[in-house]
Amino acid sequence: MPLIAVATLGGTISMAPVPGTGAVPRIGAAELVGALGELPMDVRAETLAGIGSASMDFATLLRCRDWGLRQDADGFVVVQGTDTLEETAYFLDLCWPSEIPVVVTGAMRNAGLLSPDGPANLRNALTVAADPRSRGRGALVTLNDDVHAARWVRKAHSSHLEAFTSAPAGPLGMVVEHAVHYFHPSPPRPPALTGEDFGGLVPVVEAGLDDSGAVLAHAATQPGVRGIVLAATGVGHVSSGTADVVARLVGSLPVVVASRTGAGPTLRSTYGFHGSESSLIAMGATMAGWLDARKSRILLRTLLASGAGRDEIEREFRSRGDLD
Repeated sequence: MPLIAVATLGGTISMAPVPGTGAVPRIGAAELVGALGELPMDVRAETLAGIGSASMDFATLLRCRDWGLRQDADGFVVVQGTDTLEETAYFLDLCWPSEIPVVVTGAMRNAGLLSPDGPANLRNALTVAADPRSRGRGALVTLNDDVHAARWVRKAHSSHLEAFTSAPAGPLGMVVEHAVHYFHPSPPRPPALTGEDFGGLVPVVEAGLDDSGAVLAHAATQPGVRGIVLAATGVGHVSSGTADVVARLVGSLPVVVASRTGAGPTLRSTYGFHGSESSLIAMGATMAGWLDARKSRILLRTLLASGAGRDEIEREFRSRGDLD
């Protein structure tokens, strides 16, 4: 039987209610896996953390990745909270150097609620991780029977069971009767990134109505800031005041421009006004393409952690953010 390594980091799937307090992490890896009964794979499970995913950090994720690589398993499942699950999945997609599948899952309902979804999600994640057709697909996300690519998946609802979407690409596949059905072939994977120095900050600043650029300027001057992700309106547009700030910043910091819409790419050459995508590119900003602001932040942090310079950052965003 295949061997699947399971690392649990906390989150709703590990939570149960405490009277007078609410749900808190209380359930470890052995109990989560044990509740599934007999399985068609061997499982080696360990609790690496017990935190809400709003408190997830790169140090924990690096420790998790390294633990998974040491297990010599046929697949790796990471269990955590859904609040930052899409970011964890994309980080692992960038930094997982193996063809062995890594599958991230969690739950929208804790164990104290009616019909908690955690057991089914974990069972499906084990199924996906054990399937040889999952090899070479990078990091995958499995919730509510769907299988998503880390590059596209996004939490789009705060509490619904169908909280995760991969718009506009759609899910990669689905788990039916304890078998994974893939709808699309596996595309070629770019080489894994090797960042280890995740010190410093990369804030995300969202553009909007009546935006002078003052918030962006303030964020860029905070101690430890190494780059900025600007969640721009529409296809990558900002106000003229914000464009003036970008022009001042690009000489000293990488500025990545993503769309705040959550679906659809930044453009490159359609509009020409001050603050348009083409004007920001001319200033030296990097366009995120199809990557949203959250994924752009993870990619920029990882590139900076690997010592990437401005030219390499531009190349990586063109490679990983575009569809060419």
